[in-house]
Amino acid sequence: MLTSPKPFIGTAMPQREDAALLAGQGCYTDDVALNDPLHVAFVRSPVAAGTIQAMDLSGARAAPGVVAAHTADDLGPTAPLSVNPILPIEAPLAFPILGTGRVLSIGQPLAAILATSRGAAQDAADLVEVDMADGPMPAPTRVAGTTWRAGDPDAAFAAADHVVEVSIEHPRLAPCPMEPRGIAIRYHRDTGSLSIYHSTQTPHRTRSELAQILAVDPDRLHVIAPSVGGAFGMKASLYPEEVLAVWAALTHRRDVKWIATRSEDFLAGTHGRGLHTRGRLALDADGRFRALQARVDAPLGGWLPNSALIPAWNAARILPSAYVIPDLDLATQAHSHPLPPTGIYRGAGRPEANTLIERLIDKAARRLGVDPLALRQKNMLRPDALPHRTATGETLDSGDYAGLLAALAGSADYAALIARRDAARAGGGLCGLGLAFYLEPSGAGWESARVTLEADGSATVASGSSSQGQGRQTAYAQIAADALGLLPGDITVLAGDTATCPEGIGALASRSTPIGGSAVLEAAQAVRGRRDGGEPLPVTAEVRYENKGQAWGYGAYLVLVDVDRDTGQLTILAAHAADDAGRIVNPAQVEGQIRGGFAQGLGEATMERMVLDEDGQLLTGSLMDYALPRAADIPPLAISKQQTPSPMNSLGAKGVGEAGTIGAPIAILNAAIDALAPLGITDLQMPLTPARLWQALHDAPKGPRP
Repeated sequence: MLTSPKPFIGTAMPQREDAALLAGQGCYTDDVALNDPLHVAFVRSPVAAGTIQAMDLSGARAAPGVVAAHTADDLGPTAPLSVNPILPIEAPLAFPILGTGRVLSIGQPLAAILATSRGAAQDAADLVEVDMADGPMPAPTRVAGTTWRAGDPDAAFAAADHVVEVSIEHPRLAPCPMEPRGIAIRYHRDTGSLSIYHSTQTPHRTRSELAQILAVDPDRLHVIAPSVGGAFGMKASLYPEEVLAVWAALTHRRDVKWIATRSEDFLAGTHGRGLHTRGRLALDADGRFRALQARVDAPLGGWLPNSALIPAWNAARILPSAYVIPDLDLATQAHSHPLPPTGIYRGAGRPEANTLIERLIDKAARRLGVDPLALRQKNMLRPDALPHRTATGETLDSGDYAGLLAALAGSADYAALIARRDAARAGGGLCGLGLAFYLEPSGAGWESARVTLEADGSATVASGSSSQGQGRQTAYAQIAADALGLLPGDITVLAGDTATCPEGIGALASRSTPIGGSAVLEAAQAVRGRRDGGEPLPVTAEVRYENKGQAWGYGAYLVLVDVDRDTGQLTILAAHAADDAGRIVNPAQVEGQIRGGFAQGLGEATMERMVLDEDGQLLTGSLMDYALPRAADIPPLAISKQQTPSPMNSLGAKGVGEAGTIGAPIAILNAAIDALAPLGITDLQMPLTPARLWQALHDAPKGPRP
């Protein structure tokens, strides 16, 4: 065993995964070689509301290359998908693998075609005749909800010197990972077992849920997450199509593959956001926050993915963010709609909570005529007040919130940005400066790791977590290298395989470094201790690490924008970020996460929106209709960091993977409203498309011209 020449935690090491991926040598689900597989195509509901009267599959069954065509009647009984009851579930929803009776949404799978090629399966699916009785769109049904209350908010609002309120409609978003959903199943005839290659964030969950739904011994199921081309929450749950593919492999005793098209992901993959939030903030004459009222309504689809209730929960329980507000009245609820399913999407309720409180504070600053940064600092929890127990039962662990704002003001030259804005306005331009603070709670609970120090002095780390492009193997090697006194190159990292890795949760909720990394650290320390104690090699230690509570990352974004009076085009002139992610393992990876999150936050703020008409028909079913930011749309982003270790986990890390999607959208929205404020505009909704801003300019009380 060596003593490494320097600590590797905190070093911006290149990602060991990148060379193979950039050379096209990654193995994604569609790359998995199978033996004469059956390919699956689905017949999908053409309507959002209606009843299946009959389906004629005879034409499909007779089509070239078709081996079988199945409806729900062929499946037999199946168990429901597990749903995290983070909110009390009042009305459980069914989880049909194939539709029967009343359909749940546009695009719901109704029948499955299995053929010897993907093209043959798709052609045959087009031959299926579905007799559908159209029905009216049913009213939304409340599925879950809860409330929190502190103090006497009614009295506080009645006594307030100022009350501001906002109503925010978040656009429904498509996660759009580069790799669509997919599953490839290898059937082992000698044992009747399956090797399941699944593009997923949660391979162990895939295994346990498949075993439960299909009543299969989990020992027959080996799940591997190969190279995963992005996920953003969309691949956190198991889907009906994937269950059907596994059922088909077991039933036909053959290899099976299903790879979604981009349009299928738009239609039947989980969507994100779409929440409606309303809030009121009460202030006294000195600008102190006295009371907050918030109402959250979260849309759900016709069935619930595993984490369906997380956005509704996060959007309320994170309030009142980092601010001291004595009196609170918070309520959240989630309703099912006959629409495509909604689930977690990078941020998962955190952007919605952040947008509500940060819009209220900006509106209050304008009402009082005070600087919005100073108003935030005045009302923030102080470092000596942390850890702080909130009214929703959360514990904010550590940090200096006002200090980070001061640091951002210095690094961005806040005074110069204000002067630049005011000079542009004096010249007739529409220029605005937007600020937003944010909190980012990372996951709670446990994760696993197994570390082995081999006889040749190398080491192997097997993690229960997984990766979908974050460079987990690099970061875990750095953590283990420091603990073992080795070089990162001496360490092999395994993840995403239920056969070679201990059972774990997966890559969700910015939890992989704080919890998964802490598991690696503790397992490596245990190995080091036993080796130093004289135990002969190889030495193995396995831990199931549970953190003390959530680690709360935080930060702020400052954005300067220009809005063209003639076209409504919004241009970002300057963008600055400051973040505290606790103890940083790899600064280059942290910066990559911030930049990637900022790009997605920019997309939500300025261009992305899934549109369904009043009949539930999807109008944005391809990238011809749904706008994503391109490289040329992303402005330079100046990044500064501070590190306040979290006491909640062994590593001291906090989440940062969702920072940009939480803080950037509201900073951009606040900047756009600030730009249009001289025209009398006080509120706007995202996305801030040129058409929407142009309309706002022409509807403005003071008109589009100076």
